[in-house]
Amino acid sequence: MFKYALKQIAAGIVTVFFIATATFTAMHAVPGDPLSKGKAIAPEVRKNLEAKYGLDQPVTKQYTMFLTNMVKGDFGISFTQANRSVNDIIREHFPISAILGLFAIAVAAAGGILWGSLTALYRNKWPDKLIMLAVIFGVSVPSFVVAALMQLGVTALNKHFGLQLFAVAGWGGLTHAVLPAVALGLSTMSFLTRLMRSSMLEVVNADYIRTAKAKGVSSTGIFFSHQLRNAILPVITVLGPAIAAITTGGFVVESVFAIPGLGRYFVQAVQQLDYTVIMGLTVFYGAYLVAMVILVDIVYGLIDPRIKVGKASG
Repeated sequence: MFKYALKQIAAGIVTVFFIATATFTAMHAVPGDPLSKGKAIAPEVRKNLEAKYGLDQPVTKQYTMFLTNMVKGDFGISFTQANRSVNDIIREHFPISAILGLFAIAVAAAGGILWGSLTALYRNKWPDKLIMLAVIFGVSVPSFVVAALMQLGVTALNKHFGLQLFAVAGWGGLTHAVLPAVALGLSTMSFLTRLMRSSMLEVVNADYIRTAKAKGVSSTGIFFSHQLRNAILPVITVLGPAIAAITTGGFVVESVFAIPGLGRYFVQAVQQLDYTVIMGLTVFYGAYLVAMVILVDIVYGLIDPRIKVGKASG
């Protein structure tokens, strides 16, 4: 297992290297001038700015500097935010996105496991059909549309009851996190529900289930000790990418709810051609996603000893 983990980490490092290379290439291929911001600037000012950001160097030199600084954990200084480094942006605003993401993944995982289990237990009955209809809605409707609908609905409820049940914008306490967490996690919850349902239906007729029934194990004991434990493995497999995707992918949801997370700065950087912020955040997101995939893959092997042995022998 240790050797397997080392191989995964090495593969992750290579993946991050290619992400960084592709991002650097794309940024230098995109038309536009990040220094002028659409306005004319004096040649002397441009020369000083190019020297400050290393844009007066050959592209190969810029690439080498970018990789060297990236290895050191330095993503450079923003082109558009005066004297503010990309590291500062990440340090100040990623925790907000991470907290929102953790709320969202908790909602998605709990809901997916619960609803998926119920649909399998009540297969082809009205609870199954009702939940699967809701799943279709969750998969089909974009998160920003769900966010807007939730804002309208909660605003109407707040007005009707004369109190604030949940906050519809801003960031503060738990009431500010509920709506964006549900909006952000709904699509993932719908996917996990379908995955959990399929997995539960696969194990329900397995030999060890019949053996447990023959031994007189209660239905509750069979469900928690055998069905749920084995059916949840595919869900755990996708939780790693899901955690990274939700934590770093709530750009539009953060904008709808006016949350000062990292996504807002990424969107602004794209609009303003802020090369250093775009490259830094993209590499950061990529490394975070790779780390989550590796972590969940290792945990997956620890949960199921058969997978651990298989990977170690391979």
